[in-house]
Formats: sequence, structure tokens, C-alpha cells
Amino acid sequence: MDRNALKPIIEALIFAADHPLSVDRLAAVLEGEARDDVREALRELVSDYSSGLRGIYIEEVAGGYQLRTHPGHAPWLRRLFKMGMQRISKAALETLAMIAYRQPLTRAELEGIRGVDSAGVLRTLLEKRLVRIVGRKDEPGRPVVYGTTKEFLETFSLKDLASLPTLKEIETLEEAPELPETMEGYATENDGGKTSEDNSAGGDSVEKEGRGDDPSGKGHGEPQGS
Repeated sequence: MDRNALKPIIEALIFAADHPLSVDRLAAVLEGEARDDVREALRELVSDYSSGLRGIYIEEVAGGYQLRTHPGHAPWLRRLFKMGMQRISKAALETLAMIAYRQPLTRAELEGIRGVDSAGVLRTLLEKRLVRIVGRKDEPGRPVVYGTTKEFLETFSLKDLASLPTLKEIETLEEAPELPETMEGYATENDGGKTSEDNSAGGDSVEKEGRGDDPSGKGHGEPQGS
């Protein structure tokens, strides 16, 4: 198929998908088309969207490609959907950062770093599909271990976990838990004088940039392992 004919088909597939589509997935749908041709058509499509003034663009995220609205247009989209800005507490963001960098991580290991009970905040992150149970540790009691999801990668616009800032770029988590730069923009609601234990009680919501379940964008992730 001619590349100019491939591009609108790929565009339609990415638009219709509820999660990022990889090159392999696109090639599987486009039976008979060479993977390299699909990749090149996709590259041109991404370039087309990045040129000129557009309200949407195609981003490589969570192992695939997804159509997203420009973050700068979020205020108008929130008006359209009559939704306020959603936020995540400092305690939840701190816990999420620790899991992202040190996964797989048990609750006991997490609480050993944070120094507080983390049951509530873990429940919140599980409900938001930002973390998931990835297995059990081979030790007495067989405690469950937690890891991040594809939803986590989508929410923070990461291609993969390797896209996180390196540990050399942040302070050691054991000494003073610092939020990775990638995540800092999402901790927009302060704790109002509460302790981490108060914030662990749950009820946090997540500010999502460029996604469909928040009016700042399109696309829904799946609670799959990263």
C-alpha cells in the first residue's frame, strides 16, 4: 500500500484505540504491510501533527503511540466537561515514586523507607491503576510485591521506565524522599498541614495530562505491568 494511503489508516487506528498502539500492533492489524513501511508512515504522521498549530498531537508513550490534546488547552477542555483539576496528594506521589524506582517492592519495604503505614495510600494507587500487584516475594509469609502499570506510564507521559530520571539526578530515597522531576508537576495540592499518615487514608485523585478520563486529553490505559 502507498505510504500516503497508510497514514490516514494508522491515524484512524490510533484515534479509535483506548490505549497506545505499538508499531507491532499496527503492523498486525495492517496485514500484508511491511513493518518498516508502517514505522515510516507513522514517523511521517507524527511529524505532520507536530508541524503547525494544532490542538492535538501524537506521542510515544507506554510502549506505543497515542493521540493527545495539547496540555495548554486543558482549561477549556475542563470547561467543556465541567470538571475541576484532579490532583494527587504528596503522600501518594511520594509512594508512587518509590515504587517506580525500586519495584518490585513489598509493603513492608515501602514502609521501611517512608516510616509510616502505607496501606491507605497503596489502596488509592491500586484504585487509580497506577500500581498493581506483580507477584509474591519468596520469603516467609509470601508478601505481595508492587510495581507500576502502563497507566502510570501514560499518566506521566513516559515511553518506558528507562525514561524516568536516573537515581543520580535525585536525592537518595532512603535519606530524604524527593519527587522525581517527571512527577513534580502532579503534586499540585499541598497537604494542608497533615502528616503522611493522614494523607495515606485514601481519597486522592490523580491529575492526568493529555488523557481522556481527565478532559485534558484522549486515551485510556490498561492495568498491565510495565
